[in-house]
Amino acid sequence: MLRLLILGGTAEARALANALADRPGVATITSLAGRTRAPKRPAGVVRIGGFGGAAGLERWLATNAIDATVDATHPFAATISANAAVACRRRGVPRLALARPAWTRRPGDRWIAAADTAAAAAQAGRLGRRPLLAIGRSGLAAFAACPGVRFVVRVFEPLSEAPIPGAEVRVSRGPFDEASERAFLRREAVDLVVTKNAGGRAAWGKVGAARALGLPVLMIDRPPPPEPPRVPTVAAAASWVDSLVAARRRTARR
Repeated sequence: MLRLLILGGTAEARALANALADRPGVATITSLAGRTRAPKRPAGVVRIGGFGGAAGLERWLATNAIDATVDATHPFAATISANAAVACRRRGVPRLALARPAWTRRPGDRWIAAADTAAAAAQAGRLGRRPLLAIGRSGLAAFAACPGVRFVVRVFEPLSEAPIPGAEVRVSRGPFDEASERAFLRREAVDLVVTKNAGGRAAWGKVGAARALGLPVLMIDRPPPPEPPRVPTVAAAASWVDSLVAARRRTARR
């Protein structure tokens, strides 16, 4: 039995765990960071919480006899991806990064690039008076020093405290299709969308809605991608796992 650790928290990680649930010869353990109270749980075993850096993950891989790892974390989860690469290399555990492609500019898009959250916060005040912040919880505090800006902050779960004075918080969980996003942007009188270049279909609706409404999008660039090997799709990651299982079977027959 191949013991596979999936570093999750994304739709792709869930889809991979679900796709492998009925595969003979594979036992999956999906690790979630625990930042949300009620995460969508994939098939197979689920663990919640951090590892304690690269050294902690290396120990966990050894203690739990992990044979392979798929890093299917969010494109902006650069720290855990780097830790996974280091830990797997030290343990000699095969690792694959499932890295969904970034969004690319299309005709009609009015994108303004920002290198990171701090750069986006520095530009937001001169680009809009009523921006939508759709960047998750992390990094919200960077936008606190934007005088005269009435932010609409959208999050999955209620915030324990308001990180931006005067911001209006909207709690809702996607995915949101483009039509519902157009209605939301109109209803909230949003004049700027601030988001991360997360890629994928689940979060695309607001970007397509902004294009349809002629609104600018302050697009936060991705950090550098995880170390190779990398694949862009769940199907390709499942094929990689299948190849490991097949190799183990050939070895067992010898």
